[in-house]
Amino acid sequence: MGILYIVPTPVGNMEDMTLRAIRVLKEADVVLAEDTRTTSVLFHHFDIHTPLMAHHKYNEHGTTAGVIERLRSGATIALVSDAGTPGISDPGFFLAREAAREGICVQTLPGATACIPALVSSGLPCDRFCFEGFLPQKKGRQSRLEELREETRTMVFYESPYRVVKLLEQLAAVFGADRQASCCREISKIHEESARGSLQELIAHFTETAPRGEFVVVVAGKDPKLVKEEQKEEKRNKRDKDK
Repeated sequence: MGILYIVPTPVGNMEDMTLRAIRVLKEADVVLAEDTRTTSVLFHHFDIHTPLMAHHKYNEHGTTAGVIERLRSGATIALVSDAGTPGISDPGFFLAREAAREGICVQTLPGATACIPALVSSGLPCDRFCFEGFLPQKKGRQSRLEELREETRTMVFYESPYRVVKLLEQLAAVFGADRQASCCREISKIHEESARGSLQELIAHFTETAPRGEFVVVVAGKDPKLVKEEQKEEKRNKRDKDK
């Protein structure tokens, strides 16, 4: 049996690449890339000459069987996405699952991801959180937000600059405009920036200042004390109704 390595790559600064990641990519028999053009830039920077093969959400169901066969034959294969850790709002889950089902060793290297730096920098509680990634663009978007209405953990969302104001407006409509949040953009790049405040304040800020770069939106969960008070009120109302 071979081994499948899931290898994180920088989300911005090339210095975030780990020494282990560089070694694994150099020693692999082949590297599966979300976009071979993007990965070629990374390879050129670190003098990596391993053969590349396209593996992305549009072809992974067709290419995975062949990859699994190579792994069963003893090949060492590495998987990268355009930036960050594969599988986290990027291709990677399907191949990792199929390899694990076949008893193939799957090792994920620690490394770059956008959500953790944004979460820690937000100033919001990060001892417990839920990662929501990209919300559905149309069908299921509102219902997903409604499901999170009572969530007490800090929530992490990904969004593009073209839809971030719309996301903030939808969050304000469901959670309340005074809910605290943080918008972190261009993580690990020269123009990295975090804007913090209420959802209402963030909407005003990004309405006046055009959003640029990919965003991680971190939103405070519902106050647990408020949840308990509402539960007590609900019980009181139920008792009064039963009388």
